[in-house]
Amino acid sequence: MNFSIQSVYTWYRNLLRNPKYRWWVIIGTALYFVSPIDIAPDFLPIVGQLDDVFLLTLLVSEVSQMVIEGVKARKNYSETTNSTDTTTASTVDVDAVSFK
Repeated sequence: MNFSIQSVYTWYRNLLRNPKYRWWVIIGTALYFVSPIDIAPDFLPIVGQLDDVFLLTLLVSEVSQMVIEGVKARKNYSETTNSTDTTTASTVDVDAVSFK
C-alpha cells in the first residue's frame, strides 16, 4: 500500500469537495481539533500542535477555495444572465440637465 502525505491530502480534498460528505468532514475536523485524543497528543511540545495546525490549515484553505469558486460561478452566472437581458433590451436616450 502506497502511503504518502499527498495521498492523504488528495483523499481529504476529494472528500471535502463532495457535497454529500462536506459537512461531516467539517464537523469531524472541528471535533478532532478540540478532542484530546489525537494522532499526536497536544501535551507534546511541538508535535502535538503540528497535526492540529496542519489539519486546520488544510480545512481553511480548501473551504476558502470552494467559497471563491462559488462566488466566481455566481458572478459568471449573473453576467451571462445580464448580458442576455441587455442585448434584447432597447436603448433609451436621455438628455443631461444640470442642477444648481
